[in-house]
Amino acid sequence: MSRIRSVASSTLGVHRRTVLAAAGAVSLSAGVGYALRPTESQAATDGRAAAAGTEETAIASSRKAPAALLAPYTKGTTVAGVATPPSGAGYRRLGDGPGWKRVVRSDLATPRSGRETRRTALAAFVQLTDLHLMDSQHPLRWEFLRSADRHSWRPQEALTVHGAISLVERVNALRGAPVTGSPLHFAMTTGDNTDNNAHSELEWFMKIMSGGRITPNTGDRHYEGVQNSGLKQYWQPDSALRDSDKQLGFPRLQGFLAAAIREVRSPGLNLPWYSTVGNHDALGMGTYGHGDPYLAEFAVGGKKLMSLPEADARKILDAINNAKDPKGTQLRDMLKAHARAMRSVTPDERRAPYTAADYLRAHLNPAHAGRGPVGHGYSTANLDAGTQYYTFRIADDVIGISLDTTDPGGHYEGSIGTAQLNWLGRTLTDNKDSHVVVFSHHTSKSMTNTRPDPARPGERRHNGSELLTLLGRHPNVLAWVNGHLHRNLITPHTGFGGRSFWEITTASHVDHPQLARIIELVDNKDGTLSVFTTLVESAAPHRTDYADLSQTGLAALYRELSFNARGGKQNLAGSASDRNTELVLKKS
Repeated sequence: MSRIRSVASSTLGVHRRTVLAAAGAVSLSAGVGYALRPTESQAATDGRAAAAGTEETAIASSRKAPAALLAPYTKGTTVAGVATPPSGAGYRRLGDGPGWKRVVRSDLATPRSGRETRRTALAAFVQLTDLHLMDSQHPLRWEFLRSADRHSWRPQEALTVHGAISLVERVNALRGAPVTGSPLHFAMTTGDNTDNNAHSELEWFMKIMSGGRITPNTGDRHYEGVQNSGLKQYWQPDSALRDSDKQLGFPRLQGFLAAAIREVRSPGLNLPWYSTVGNHDALGMGTYGHGDPYLAEFAVGGKKLMSLPEADARKILDAINNAKDPKGTQLRDMLKAHARAMRSVTPDERRAPYTAADYLRAHLNPAHAGRGPVGHGYSTANLDAGTQYYTFRIADDVIGISLDTTDPGGHYEGSIGTAQLNWLGRTLTDNKDSHVVVFSHHTSKSMTNTRPDPARPGERRHNGSELLTLLGRHPNVLAWVNGHLHRNLITPHTGFGGRSFWEITTASHVDHPQLARIIELVDNKDGTLSVFTTLVESAAPHRTDYADLSQTGLAALYRELSFNARGGKQNLAGSASDRNTELVLKKS
């Protein structure tokens, strides 16, 4: 039984040490684990061929003299306040509410008194996950499943870009790490950066993270989708139609759709950022493997199905949830059967699905370098080897490992292949003197899909239990940071010989409560380490103004609509022990 207690976080003091900002990618030798030097990032080459030469972009400040510590703070975090609705039923507006207290978790080690004055900061970074940037007019979106599942379409879906930019603005406004005051060294996205695996969404993601102007619209210059379809099963914001959402209190907002597709600007993160791939980045709609020419053509074509009888929708949902249709064959046959019910929309080649190589090239494009590093963890070695996993140096004695847990064979749950598992084992062994933080999209319990990779049909796939076993053999692993569940969850794991680490799962930024997480690593100088986690919301105000359809006003509305979305789960914020925490573990 774990012992959990709350503590205030505003009085913690630490000693500053020299830490490295994350450095640029370096392509190195093929498929062998090796000890990373402080300015290196290694792309996995899957053991196929010698990688290209060095291609390095170092971020400044890697070895500068330590700056004065910023005082610990809570402003702008969920320790200070959280968007909260009033009590009641129906559509509810959000306002300022009390913060979430920090909880000390002693599941893996006993916290020792006086550690607040002894601490040394090792590293601090921000995790963003499950942004689900969405081309909401895309012909292959399955809004029509709402006839069987109300949450298959959500009223906030046209505003994912606005919400993500506001999250970037929040990260940029942070003064440093809230507990230690240490500078933030980088940001990491842990997958599902896009939603439909569309080129349009990939471009928006790169510009949001690295900075640029974005017009979140494809097809015609006017909106063409379910929200001006006249169908009562969707919120029709501009119309007086008494749709099913307005009957529950959703507002009428004339001009909403025009505002939603106007050009917006992202400042880009003011930190180096790294990327991890998720199933929605790798598969059509996050579940269908590539290769069906009908679905590829349908994505860029001029027809869209907007409604479906409940019985037919249930068949598709059953196939998705039970992994019966990994290639989209049943979806394709259903679309063909309902061709006469489709509506005409403007075709657009930008909606075409992107491949793993396209994903890598977008990250390697110098136009999207932002604050670095070029490639955002990936390098040309990944392109050569056909891999999407790598390592990088976080600090003098901390490395990061980004895994690819997506299964190209189809379905939304994950696994990893033998080559990647072996590479991970070598990397952990060869960096045994460094602390390790592992990043992935899928969680240990959602890695249950061991369908073969079509590109490597003879390679075995490995589930979450096998990955836990490997990580548990290595005492240098501190944390496994992931997403996918759209829910905050922190799980202690004990491995071989009592070795232990924390699995930190963070809620999405598409479903309420729309959060990101700051993670701080500290040495308590008493035989224990602590991992601090602090959740943050976007910079948008908690209270919406229906007359404000500006970029900021729409970001606030994005949060409120997500809170009121029908069929949404109410437990995604997690318990107090899954939110703002101090996670104590023994030092190896």
